[in-house]
Amino acid sequence: MDRKDEIISAQIDLIRQMTESNIRRLGEDIWSRAPSADGKKPPSSPDPSPAKTAGASDGPGKDKKEETPPKENLDDLLSELDSYIGLGSVKKEVRGLINMAKVYKMRREHDLPVGDVSLHMVFSGNPGTGKTMIARFMARVYRSIGLLSKGQLVECDRGGLVAGYIGQTAIKTTGVLESALGGVLFIDEAYSLTNKTENDFGYEAVDTVLKYMEDHRDDIVVIVAGYTELMEDFINSNPGLRSRFNKYVTFDDYTGEEMADIFVFRCEKGCYRVSDDAKAALGEYFDSVAGEAGEFGNARGVRNVFEKILSAQADRLAAMETVTKDDLMLLTKKDVDEALGFSIEVTGQENTPTEQEENN
Repeated sequence: MDRKDEIISAQIDLIRQMTESNIRRLGEDIWSRAPSADGKKPPSSPDPSPAKTAGASDGPGKDKKEETPPKENLDDLLSELDSYIGLGSVKKEVRGLINMAKVYKMRREHDLPVGDVSLHMVFSGNPGTGKTMIARFMARVYRSIGLLSKGQLVECDRGGLVAGYIGQTAIKTTGVLESALGGVLFIDEAYSLTNKTENDFGYEAVDTVLKYMEDHRDDIVVIVAGYTELMEDFINSNPGLRSRFNKYVTFDDYTGEEMADIFVFRCEKGCYRVSDDAKAALGEYFDSVAGEAGEFGNARGVRNVFEKILSAQADRLAAMETVTKDDLMLLTKKDVDEALGFSIEVTGQENTPTEQEENN
């Protein structure tokens, strides 16, 4: 094992020892600030079951009956929603959906007509804007209210629903739907099911989903997601889709400030701290990419930057004779510069290494 491998191993051990419980509860896309409005940490919620990917092998013991997680306190869930970084318009829409679902459930309990109320949703926006996170959150909310019996999230895309031969797509899609019964089925890039030829098997998958939604309307919610323009085409491709998916939630790109907050949040959860000049440089960088946040990847882009900086830190620490605990936790401006391939001056000017040499 060389010096760099030793440093990386030490980093992993440190993270495991100091943040194991936090990381276990942290979804990959959850960006919530720790303190609540009163300055206290929000109450810990039960570990939500991670999103399952349709078609993935469950491994040994897959036939073991899964335990249904306990219902979470709705007030705690709403506090968690408020703590998410950004997502201002989404939070407003989600609160409206929650209020509607609560009234819907109360009317059912009092044997009052509820009409053809649909809880199925369309999430539109660029990658990395929190669509999967909010889908998982809605599953937990509906479980808390009592509209769903289990509250799990099953995530899939075209590959998880469509087979390559006649007669197999309906079977494959039904299997995915059955695994989502009692919870939420999240279909990412749903437009890919209907943007092929009319003879494509994707249309069979859509028909199977629509029939299952009708047959099990009281215990499954389907959320379809993708780019805004393409999702409009998807919904308009089938009258059944238009009638069942009438709730739209638009996910805006993150601002530079919000992406910087996401980076700092990720550092805090991993027991890293960022030097002041590194934090300022990152703020300048995220502001510079905010105009093309969709191409950058939003929160996913932030995660990629975070991982590159950790790699640069490992290279720097590998050259040191002695590495302390504080060294393992500190991310410096040098790490940022190495990871991004150029230096960002705190004043806002970006300099390439060649320009820096000329200025010196």
